[in-house]
Amino acid sequence: MTSPLAKAAGPIALVSGVIFAAVDVARLLAADRSLDRIAMMRQTPFQVTNALYWVVFIGLVLALVSVYFRLGGRAGGVGAVAFCFALVGTLDMAGNMWFDGFAGPWIADAAPGAILAGGSGMLVIGGFSSYVLFALGWIVFGIAGWRSHMFPAWVGLLFVVAGFLGYNAGLPPYGIPIGLAMAVLGWWIIRTGAPASYPGSRRRDLQEHVQGE
Repeated sequence: MTSPLAKAAGPIALVSGVIFAAVDVARLLAADRSLDRIAMMRQTPFQVTNALYWVVFIGLVLALVSVYFRLGGRAGGVGAVAFCFALVGTLDMAGNMWFDGFAGPWIADAAPGAILAGGSGMLVIGGFSSYVLFALGWIVFGIAGWRSHMFPAWVGLLFVVAGFLGYNAGLPPYGIPIGLAMAVLGWWIIRTGAPASYPGSRRRDLQEHVQGE
Protein backbone atom coordinates (compact mmCIF):
# COMPACT_ATOMS: atom_id res chain seq x y z
CA MET A 1 0.00 0.00 0.00
CA THR A 2 1.41 3.39 -1.03
CA SER A 3 1.70 5.92 1.79
CA PRO A 4 -0.04 9.32 1.54
CA LEU A 5 3.36 11.04 1.53
CA ALA A 6 4.49 8.95 -1.42
CA LYS A 7 1.30 9.71 -3.35
CA ALA A 8 1.73 13.44 -2.78
CA ALA A 9 5.51 13.46 -3.36
CA GLY A 10 5.31 15.43 -6.60
CA PRO A 11 3.22 18.35 -5.30
CA ILE A 12 5.08 18.39 -1.97
CA ALA A 13 8.48 18.59 -3.69
CA LEU A 14 7.30 21.17 -6.21
CA VAL A 15 5.68 23.50 -3.68
CA SER A 16 8.39 23.09 -1.03
CA GLY A 17 11.14 23.72 -3.57
CA VAL A 18 9.53 26.84 -4.99
CA ILE A 19 8.85 28.30 -1.53
CA PHE A 20 12.38 27.46 -0.40
CA ALA A 21 13.86 29.35 -3.35
CA ALA A 22 11.42 32.25 -2.91
CA VAL A 23 12.33 32.72 0.75
CA ASP A 24 16.04 32.81 -0.14
CA VAL A 25 15.25 35.51 -2.71
CA ALA A 26 13.44 37.41 0.05
CA ARG A 27 16.49 37.04 2.30
CA LEU A 28 18.65 38.51 -0.43
CA LEU A 29 16.34 41.50 -0.83
CA ALA A 30 16.04 42.02 2.94
CA ALA A 31 19.78 42.18 3.51
CA ASP A 32 20.67 45.88 3.54
CA ARG A 33 24.36 45.87 2.62
CA SER A 34 24.64 49.59 3.41
CA LEU A 35 24.39 48.74 7.13
CA ASP A 36 27.01 47.13 9.32
CA ARG A 37 26.41 43.53 10.36
CA ILE A 38 24.87 44.26 13.76
CA ALA A 39 22.54 46.96 12.43
CA MET A 40 21.40 44.68 9.61
CA MET A 41 20.66 41.86 12.05
CA ARG A 42 18.43 44.23 14.02
CA GLN A 43 16.28 45.04 10.99
CA THR A 44 12.82 43.42 11.13
CA PRO A 45 12.69 42.30 7.46
CA PHE A 46 16.07 40.60 7.86
CA GLN A 47 14.97 38.87 11.06
CA VAL A 48 11.66 37.70 9.58
CA THR A 49 13.16 36.29 6.39
CA ASN A 50 15.93 34.52 8.32
CA ALA A 51 13.35 32.93 10.61
CA LEU A 52 11.28 31.89 7.60
CA TYR A 53 14.36 30.31 6.06
CA TRP A 54 14.44 27.82 8.94
CA VAL A 55 10.72 27.13 8.44
CA VAL A 56 11.20 26.26 4.76
CA PHE A 57 13.96 23.84 5.73
CA ILE A 58 11.19 21.83 7.37
CA GLY A 59 9.42 21.76 4.01
CA LEU A 60 12.63 20.67 2.29
CA VAL A 61 13.00 17.76 4.72
CA LEU A 62 9.37 16.72 4.17
CA ALA A 63 9.90 16.89 0.41
CA LEU A 64 13.01 14.71 0.65
CA VAL A 65 11.20 12.12 2.77
CA SER A 66 8.15 12.01 0.50
CA VAL A 67 10.33 11.69 -2.61
CA TYR A 68 12.23 8.81 -1.05
CA PHE A 69 8.98 7.08 -0.09
CA ARG A 70 7.87 7.47 -3.71
CA LEU A 71 11.06 6.61 -5.58
CA GLY A 72 13.38 4.89 -3.11
CA GLY A 73 12.05 1.42 -3.86
CA ARG A 74 13.64 1.50 -7.29
CA ALA A 75 17.06 2.45 -5.91
CA GLY A 76 17.69 -0.24 -3.28
CA GLY A 77 20.54 0.18 -0.83
CA VAL A 78 22.21 2.89 -2.89
CA GLY A 79 19.09 5.01 -2.70
CA ALA A 80 18.84 4.46 1.06
CA VAL A 81 22.42 5.65 1.57
CA ALA A 82 21.83 8.71 -0.63
CA PHE A 83 18.65 9.55 1.26
CA CYS A 84 20.44 9.31 4.63
CA PHE A 85 23.28 11.54 3.43
CA ALA A 86 20.88 14.22 2.22
CA LEU A 87 18.69 13.97 5.32
CA VAL A 88 21.59 14.30 7.77
CA GLY A 89 23.09 17.23 5.86
CA THR A 90 19.77 19.06 5.61
CA LEU A 91 18.94 18.58 9.29
CA ASP A 92 22.40 19.82 10.27
CA MET A 93 22.05 22.95 8.15
CA ALA A 94 18.49 23.47 9.45
CA GLY A 95 19.91 23.64 12.98
CA ASN A 96 22.40 26.24 11.81
CA MET A 97 19.62 28.30 10.25
CA TRP A 98 17.50 28.05 13.42
CA PHE A 99 20.40 29.60 15.33
CA ASP A 100 20.75 32.40 12.76
CA GLY A 101 17.02 33.03 12.59
CA PHE A 102 16.12 32.98 16.29
CA ALA A 103 19.24 33.18 18.43
CA GLY A 104 21.12 35.61 16.17
CA PRO A 105 18.80 38.63 16.67
CA TRP A 106 18.86 38.16 20.44
CA ILE A 107 22.65 37.98 20.50
CA ALA A 108 22.82 41.10 18.31
CA ASP A 109 20.87 42.97 21.02
CA ALA A 110 22.25 41.36 24.18
CA ALA A 111 25.87 40.68 23.24
CA PRO A 112 26.81 42.27 19.90
CA GLY A 113 30.46 41.88 20.78
CA ALA A 114 30.08 38.09 20.52
CA ILE A 115 29.05 38.43 16.89
CA LEU A 116 31.84 40.86 16.05
CA ALA A 117 34.37 38.57 17.74
CA GLY A 118 33.54 35.73 15.33
CA GLY A 119 33.25 32.04 16.11
CA SER A 120 35.72 29.71 17.75
CA GLY A 121 35.94 26.22 19.19
CA MET A 122 32.83 24.06 19.01
CA LEU A 123 30.83 26.81 17.29
CA VAL A 124 33.21 26.74 14.33
CA ILE A 125 33.14 22.94 14.20
CA GLY A 126 29.34 22.86 14.30
CA GLY A 127 28.95 25.54 11.66
CA PHE A 128 31.54 24.02 9.32
CA SER A 129 29.96 20.57 9.65
CA SER A 130 26.60 21.94 8.54
CA TYR A 131 28.06 23.53 5.40
CA VAL A 132 30.04 20.43 4.44
CA LEU A 133 27.35 17.86 5.23
CA PHE A 134 24.64 19.85 3.47
CA ALA A 135 26.72 20.12 0.31
CA LEU A 136 27.90 16.50 0.39
CA GLY A 137 24.44 15.22 1.22
CA TRP A 138 22.82 16.68 -1.87
CA ILE A 139 25.79 15.84 -4.11
CA VAL A 140 25.59 12.20 -3.02
CA PHE A 141 21.80 12.25 -3.44
CA GLY A 142 22.15 13.54 -6.98
CA ILE A 143 24.85 11.08 -8.04
CA ALA A 144 23.31 8.03 -6.39
CA GLY A 145 19.85 9.02 -7.56
CA TRP A 146 20.74 8.93 -11.23
CA ARG A 147 23.13 5.97 -10.92
CA SER A 148 20.41 3.88 -9.30
CA HIS A 149 17.74 5.15 -11.75
CA MET A 150 15.73 6.79 -8.98
CA PHE A 151 15.36 9.76 -11.34
CA PRO A 152 16.88 10.86 -14.69
CA ALA A 153 20.54 11.82 -14.99
CA TRP A 154 19.71 15.45 -15.75
CA VAL A 155 17.78 15.73 -12.46
CA GLY A 156 20.72 14.18 -10.65
CA LEU A 157 23.05 16.72 -12.25
CA LEU A 158 20.85 19.53 -10.97
CA PHE A 159 21.23 18.23 -7.41
CA VAL A 160 24.99 17.86 -7.81
CA VAL A 161 25.34 21.49 -8.96
CA ALA A 162 22.93 22.66 -6.25
CA GLY A 163 24.94 20.71 -3.68
CA PHE A 164 28.21 22.38 -4.68
CA LEU A 165 26.58 25.81 -4.49
CA GLY A 166 24.78 24.78 -1.32
CA TYR A 167 28.02 24.85 0.65
CA ASN A 168 27.19 28.56 1.04
CA ALA A 169 23.44 28.00 1.51
CA GLY A 170 23.57 29.88 4.80
CA LEU A 171 23.98 33.04 2.70
CA PRO A 172 21.55 34.14 -0.01
CA PRO A 173 21.26 33.41 -2.90
CA TYR A 174 23.06 30.05 -2.58
CA GLY A 175 19.99 28.26 -1.22
CA ILE A 176 18.01 29.00 -4.38
CA PRO A 177 19.55 26.19 -6.49
CA ILE A 178 18.58 23.40 -4.08
CA GLY A 179 15.05 24.74 -3.90
CA LEU A 180 14.77 24.87 -7.67
CA ALA A 181 16.27 21.36 -8.03
CA MET A 182 13.67 19.97 -5.62
CA ALA A 183 10.90 21.83 -7.46
CA VAL A 184 12.08 20.36 -10.78
CA LEU A 185 12.08 16.86 -9.28
CA GLY A 186 8.53 17.43 -8.08
CA TRP A 187 7.50 18.63 -11.52
CA TRP A 188 9.09 15.54 -13.10
CA ILE A 189 7.19 13.24 -10.72
CA ILE A 190 3.90 14.99 -11.50
CA ARG A 191 4.49 15.01 -15.26
CA THR A 192 5.58 11.38 -15.55
CA GLY A 193 3.52 9.91 -12.74
CA ALA A 194 6.81 8.26 -11.65
CA PRO A 195 5.69 5.03 -9.99
CA ALA A 196 7.31 3.62 -6.89
CA SER A 197 8.99 1.02 -9.11
CA TYR A 198 9.46 0.60 -12.83
CA PRO A 199 6.57 -0.99 -14.71
CA GLY A 200 6.95 -4.74 -14.71
CA SER A 201 9.44 -4.84 -11.85
CA ARG A 202 7.03 -6.65 -9.55
CA ARG A 203 6.35 -9.19 -12.25
CA ARG A 204 10.08 -9.80 -12.70
CA ASP A 205 10.55 -10.12 -8.94
CA LEU A 206 7.75 -12.68 -8.83
CA GLN A 207 9.24 -14.64 -11.72
CA GLU A 208 12.66 -14.69 -10.07
CA HIS A 209 11.10 -15.82 -6.80
CA VAL A 210 9.22 -18.66 -8.49
CA GLN A 211 12.30 -19.78 -10.40
CA GLY A 212 14.33 -19.80 -7.22
CA GLU A 213 11.98 -22.22 -5.45
